[in-house]
Amino acid sequence: MKNWRVKLSLFLNYFVFAILLNSVGTVILQVQNNFGISEASASTLEAFKDLSIAITSFLLASFIVRIGYKRAMLIALGFIAVVSLAMPMMPHFWSVKLLFAATGVCFALIKVSVFATIGLITNNEKEHVSFMNFLESFFMVGVLSGYFIFSAFVDDTNPQSTGWFRVYYILAGVAAAAFLLMLTTRLDESKVQQEQSNDIAGDFVGMLKLVAKPLVLVFIGSVFLYVLIEQGLMSWLPSFNQRVFALPTSLSIQMTSIMAASIAVGRFAGGFVLKKIDWFKVLSFCIIAAAVLMLASLSMAGSGTRHEVTGWLNAPMAAYLLPLIGICLAPIYPAINSVILSHLPAKQHASMSGLIVVFSALGGTTGSIITGNLFGVFEGREQVAFYLLLIPVALILVVLYFFKKETDKIPFEGVGH
Repeated sequence: MKNWRVKLSLFLNYFVFAILLNSVGTVILQVQNNFGISEASASTLEAFKDLSIAITSFLLASFIVRIGYKRAMLIALGFIAVVSLAMPMMPHFWSVKLLFAATGVCFALIKVSVFATIGLITNNEKEHVSFMNFLESFFMVGVLSGYFIFSAFVDDTNPQSTGWFRVYYILAGVAAAAFLLMLTTRLDESKVQQEQSNDIAGDFVGMLKLVAKPLVLVFIGSVFLYVLIEQGLMSWLPSFNQRVFALPTSLSIQMTSIMAASIAVGRFAGGFVLKKIDWFKVLSFCIIAAAVLMLASLSMAGSGTRHEVTGWLNAPMAAYLLPLIGICLAPIYPAINSVILSHLPAKQHASMSGLIVVFSALGGTTGSIITGNLFGVFEGREQVAFYLLLIPVALILVVLYFFKKETDKIPFEGVGH
């Protein structure tokens, strides 16, 4: 398979950061148990992660071509390996904040580089959108793995135990393995290197000018709303499981993996479906199905749990049904990212990837903080907080309609060599 080693490296890079980034829901639950942190304070962990992603992407996206995609990924992997290795020695809330800030900075470098690299190793629009879905599905495999890895270090009998910090030794090892694979993989960046200008300030201004394009504006609205919905659900699902369904802490974390698995399955399937069916038809169906499933599962959750839950076999049906929303939401994010990138010239892919990362991060922070505060407001009725996520679900369908109209005006720009 052409470019197989590059693709394998991109998959592993994404896998590492999938575990780190999406551990925020688990860590939110754990810091509340360990350090007596309030819901509002715990929700700021999403901000440390996402705002560092947004700031780094905004400042560096237009310069990453000069740094080099491969070099930027190596810097990110090496730094996060060192930070993860230090974490078990600093079991404090402030150190968790610093970890997520470091993770955000490194992921910004990874994601911009990965998205831009896809344009170098694919040859047409359908191949681009298909590979993007496969890549994002593997990201969710990392998320899924993370829930089981973290839950293995949680002590249900001692909620105040900080022994779970030892999980970062494992993550440091995975990051080091990804670094070695990337280091020994050849990536031909000559195409974009030849096209870059010598005007650094002009490149940065060019990235800002992208935002003024109607196509990019409606895309930004789409990606912001999607990530708001996804992170609002995923970051607070462990807490929802514990409070609404009265699940043990480790089981609350493990059952959140169903949503990660659902998203992985949905994106993997989307990689095949989107090769044959127009992306707007697929995504419209997915959004409507997600809304219906959310209404059904939350109405079941509202009745509570009438028995003690001790494991997977006697967990309530709603605890299984709610995270299946991930199957419906799954294809949206990679599809819209691919559509915007494949309608822009290759030389603008790094800058556009930076904007994707910025507004994804802002959407994630907004979703987590809003949901966290709603959990505090509706204490004892946490399902109301999830019901309110139906508002952005409805809005994203409207915004995608206008995104489709704008993309129809612009021809496919071409990717690959």
